[in-house]
Amino acid sequence: MNPDASLITALVERWRPETSTFHLPCGEITITLEDVVTLSSLAIDVDAVVVDIPDEEWSAICLRLLGRVPVDLVGGVAVVRIVWLRVEFSHLPEDASQEVIEQFARAYALSLIGGVLLPDRSGSTVHLQYLLLIEDWERAGGFAWGAAILSYLYREMGRSTLHITHTGTSLAGDLGGWVALLQFWAWERFPHLAPRDSETRSQATEDAHPRGLRWLSASSRQYGDQLFQYKP
Repeated sequence: MNPDASLITALVERWRPETSTFHLPCGEITITLEDVVTLSSLAIDVDAVVVDIPDEEWSAICLRLLGRVPVDLVGGVAVVRIVWLRVEFSHLPEDASQEVIEQFARAYALSLIGGVLLPDRSGSTVHLQYLLLIEDWERAGGFAWGAAILSYLYREMGRSTLHITHTGTSLAGDLGGWVALLQFWAWERFPHLAPRDSETRSQATEDAHPRGLRWLSASSRQYGDQLFQYKP
């Protein structure tokens, strides 16, 4: 889904890091843990997403859990390119062993984390620290991914707000974090901002679970760069 840059920019410009809320003419509002659960069904009340500093070299961890190491992973570098993950693990051999299947599954999960759920500003690389969280699948399912995603999004919006304050220009175009979640939330809380095309309305069923599924096929309202359309 392509993010609505104008909508995201308008929201970020009204974000206040000191209260973690959007300051609107009608008052303050924020995206909450309840919103994250409702929109994504990701857990919020289990173990925190925390990574212990490993004793192994990152290249050794990568080889052990993915079965291969990118050529540019040298020295103290601890990130891999998402495009490398998608190319190297694009086709699972028909005679793959259980170990290889799990390596491919980790590669997919790692690209999902770095490309969708917890992306950095570039959106092109992902830190290998997340690989340690999906080493054991049963343990991976016991983390509060929803809470981690929300706190990361809070931090990214705060960073962007500070940039606006000091420079007068917006960073919303390269905002890190799960931007689609913020956009879904805005469409849910402010229905007049949501897409209105007939295809979207026919698929945006009220009983969708999680509710974020209502908007997967939606397109933005085509305001383009007309930021003023979202401003009071």
